[in-house]
Amino acid sequence: MLGVDAAAMAFRTSLIQAGFAAFAATGLHRAFPSATRGVGAILTFHHVRRFAPKLPGYAPNRLLEITPEFLDAALRVVKGEGIELVSLDEALARLGDPGAGRFVALTFDDAYRDLLAQALPTLEKHNAPFTCFVATGFAERTARLWWLELEDALLGLDRLRLDRPGLRFDLSLRDPQDKSRAFHRLYWALRALPEARMLEEIAALGAQAGVDPTAYARDLCMDWDEVKRLAANPLAEIGAHGVSHKMLAQWPAALAEEEIAASKACLEARLGKPVRHFAYPVGDRSSAGAREFAMARALGFAGAVTTRPGMLFADHAAHRHALPRISINGLWQSEAALKTLLSGAPFALWNRGRRLNVA
Repeated sequence: MLGVDAAAMAFRTSLIQAGFAAFAATGLHRAFPSATRGVGAILTFHHVRRFAPKLPGYAPNRLLEITPEFLDAALRVVKGEGIELVSLDEALARLGDPGAGRFVALTFDDAYRDLLAQALPTLEKHNAPFTCFVATGFAERTARLWWLELEDALLGLDRLRLDRPGLRFDLSLRDPQDKSRAFHRLYWALRALPEARMLEEIAALGAQAGVDPTAYARDLCMDWDEVKRLAANPLAEIGAHGVSHKMLAQWPAALAEEEIAASKACLEARLGKPVRHFAYPVGDRSSAGAREFAMARALGFAGAVTTRPGMLFADHAAHRHALPRISINGLWQSEAALKTLLSGAPFALWNRGRRLNVA
């Protein structure tokens, strides 16, 4: 998705919405061959909490959160489709056993505190195993949730003025619509930069708006005591998610490998148990590729997950460190949309019939 501009993103959002509506109206996804469904899927969640925007009409990170009620509905849909909820280890085992039946594994990225407070009761109600991927820098309050810093920087400014290479903007930020348009334009311009510079630019904007970059991990993410409490739950597994949530493919190999290895070692020392799975931070093609997949394998992880969209197929048994996931997007919280995703039809179209996306 690197380099996609705001207009393209708006078009893509409209296209996805229209696609969900068409599938729901026609039931076309039911007509797709069962082969598009694969053997299973891994679902991705971030926040599970009541939606409370700081400014009505401006919530550019809304896609990263769903309500507890929709989590409950989603798990009912999965069961209603005859799909078994399994752990990530069980999902990997079933890749090589096509007769085991369809399955879904649940994953939660970033270890937000609302997983304990608002998601866990629903997961326990459904006896649903899950993996929580912890960026150790969030637990230690040393890493930045830069996408939230950016949201709040534009929230606190009346105008966006930048005149630097790759970042030339002079935009009004007077109302929520202005801020939303500016966020999406600026976000993709920043993502086109090296991550180190992107972080510097966001910090400078945040300073103009009085944003405290240390507040987000402290206020939103679990601390070590909470991570340990979660890890003690029999339904929970803790996976690694890097130290500082770096987009690994954008950094030198030695630093990227250290991010992966150090997060595994830290979690194992803190929790006193093996950490078997890794989630690539951000996880798209610009953030993780063949180099990072090889690193995760060499460092001893049983499996590793991307955010590349798709279903799981038996062929993924040979690519356990490049697994696709289905993001449960807060912009489309409907049972019909979830049923469409679980059919595999959107991914058969999106990936042009290709089952594997592992390069």
